Amino acid sequence: MIDYPVSFVGLPIGNREDITRRALAVLAGVDCICCEDTRNTGLLLAHYEIKKPLLSLHEHNEAVRAPEVADRALAGERFAVVTDAGMPGVSDPGYRLIQELKKRGVAFTVLPGPSAVVTALVGSGLPSDAFFFGGFLPVKSGRRAAVLQAALQAAHTGIFYESPFRIVKTIAALAEMDPEAPVCVARELTKVYETYHRGTAAELLAEFTARPPKGEMVLLIGGTNAPRPQRDAAGSA
Repeated sequence: MIDYPVSFVGLPIGNREDITRRALAVLAGVDCICCEDTRNTGLLLAHYEIKKPLLSLHEHNEAVRAPEVADRALAGERFAVVTDAGMPGVSDPGYRLIQELKKRGVAFTVLPGPSAVVTALVGSGLPSDAFFFGGFLPVKSGRRAAVLQAALQAAHTGIFYESPFRIVKTIAALAEMDPEAPVCVARELTKVYETYHRGTAAELLAEFTARPPKGEMVLLIGGTNAPRPQRDAAGSA
């Protein structure tokens, strides 16, 4: 039974098996599914033999789609809102729709699901008692440097999304600021080639200079004022 007009559903970040039974029940029970990319969502739904009308909802049309979804929900339709991976509204479409639903008095709920942020944090081995998620790092080098410097001086672990095309330059910037800064790059989480690259900024720079990483990745930075992992004589964490 679908208790809310609109349900925001967290989806797997890589491995299709990382989906809850509740999420599958909601996706199978709604009238329409709003999705970031109908092709990607269509493949996931086909895997679980779910057939539902799909409505595109992405960063370029969310402002227009939000009133439409609210109107239809008020008229009695039930919607699920998903993105290509992870939780809608977290560095993905969904926030504008939530604001519209709140304004119009449309009830909604959120179904928890996999999170690249939390998965990477635990796997990084960096302090996890306090952390800051900054979304995607700025593209402009000056602004990006300022964000990285702030992360290095923080009392918590900083977590950011970064492009594989910029990761080497970003690690180089970190190594220049503090070569001993503890860093982790979590790559292709939950997928076949999942890899955690852990070490100092200088160590990761040497590794990535020799072999630049590919795929989706999460960058984690241990702040200067956060507890640092002890290193043995060989230099490993």
